[in-house]
Order: sequence, then structure tokens, then C-alpha cells
Amino acid sequence: MGKLWSSKRASLLLSISALHLSVVWVDQGFIGANFARVVNQLTGAEVEVIGRHSAEFEILPKRWMVERTFAWWNSCRRLSQDYEVLPEMSQAMFYGVMTRLMLRRLAKLQEQT
Repeated sequence: MGKLWSSKRASLLLSISALHLSVVWVDQGFIGANFARVVNQLTGAEVEVIGRHSAEFEILPKRWMVERTFAWWNSCRRLSQDYEVLPEMSQAMFYGVMTRLMLRRLAKLQEQT
């Protein structure tokens, strides 16, 4: 279930940001020349695998950005499950959630000044 969820979110993220991507950070589950080639063909972006270098605990660079974004998406009820039938509706929900998040941040900045 986790792999399916991750691949669905990753493919939706690629379709949303296809025109603006230069680097795609992925975890070790997406290692492979075929995946990197397809991403490059679809978006023109390079794939950078963020992986562990030892068996001990270590903080992975850039991993927190992806996990934080997924957490923001999961805070929205309609994005926490796959309710939408059409991918375009899911894409619109992602745009709405991220727009709301950016507007809230801008409002906080406006209040501080």
C-alpha cells in the first residue's frame, strides 16, 4: 500500500510541477536508471536519490522537505484518502491546498509588518 501511495503522489507531483522542476529528490525506493530516464523525458529534471550511507541513524538531507509537504497534504481531509475519481480533481485539490497554505503565510507576514 505504501509503494502505491507514494508512486501515485509522486506521479501527481510530477504532473503538477512539470514545467518548473529542475531536480527531483527521491528516496532509495526509486533507484533505477529507467525511473530517472522517464522523469527526465517527462519533465527535463534530473533525479537525485537521497539515501543512507550507513546502517546507523542519520538525518537525510532534503528528506524533511518532502515529508513536511506530505504532512501538509494529509492535513486536508480530501487529500488524506483517494476520494477523487478524476486525476484532474486531485490536481485541483493540491493547487487549492498549497494556495491556502501560501496565503496563510503571506497573511502572517502582512500582520508582522
